[in-house]
Amino acid sequence: MSIEKTGSAVWQGGLKDGKGSVSTQSGVLQEVPYSFAKRFEGEAGSNPEELIGAAHASCYSMALSMILGEAGLTAERIATEAKVALEEVDGGFAITRIHLSTVASIPGADQAAFQDAAEKAKAGCPVSKLFNVEISLDARLEG
Repeated sequence: MSIEKTGSAVWQGGLKDGKGSVSTQSGVLQEVPYSFAKRFEGEAGSNPEELIGAAHASCYSMALSMILGEAGLTAERIATEAKVALEEVDGGFAITRIHLSTVASIPGADQAAFQDAAEKAKAGCPVSKLFNVEISLDARLEG
């Protein structure tokens, strides 16, 4: 099975004074603006790192759900945040690490089984496999 999805971006102007927009095939994002100020100076708006974080958090949550299901467990709720670090490295910028933080409510799950599933999801999530950076995880079971 092979699935292809498309994201696109348009950029106009120089690095610091230019502006761009990002869109997705589904139309969920449609010409969402991004810029140097939004990415590096804290101006409100979108940037590549938050989009990567959203993609990673959603993929991880789905992977965790799958692994729990294989163990006969169903989560009532999995809430995941992916914190993506963009840092200056060797005169340029690089994504240096991603920290996943997840909180789940899973009836019948014990802490050991949950931690095992959480680690397997971190390693097995297709988006995790994409990155060549340290990916750390805090996983907390509620209830």
